Amino acid sequence: MKTIEFEVIKNDFQRQYEAKIEGEILTAEFSEQERKIFLTKLTVPGTYKDSEVQDLFISKILDSFEDTRFKVMPTSPEIARFFRKNRLKYKDLLPAGITI
Repeated sequence: MKTIEFEVIKNDFQRQYEAKIEGEILTAEFSEQERKIFLTKLTVPGTYKDSEVQDLFISKILDSFEDTRFKVMPTSPEIARFFRKNRLKYKDLLPAGITI
């Protein structure tokens, strides 16, 4: 399988993270409140749903918070599932007292 390169862009106006891959757009809607980012809705075209590309898109978003003081609240079921699968790598991004 070929490696797909893409960039994730934070669109503050539409409050979503976006990536364009081979003409398809992946988005993750967010809401910011008190140093927390709520990732509320993931929209992925059928071609990439439940795929390595979807996981890479989510990980690129989460990696962007590693050097910030923001905590991440994954309220989207797909993003919460990703957190569970990658618990050790991203557990520090969860607010204190939150387990998934």
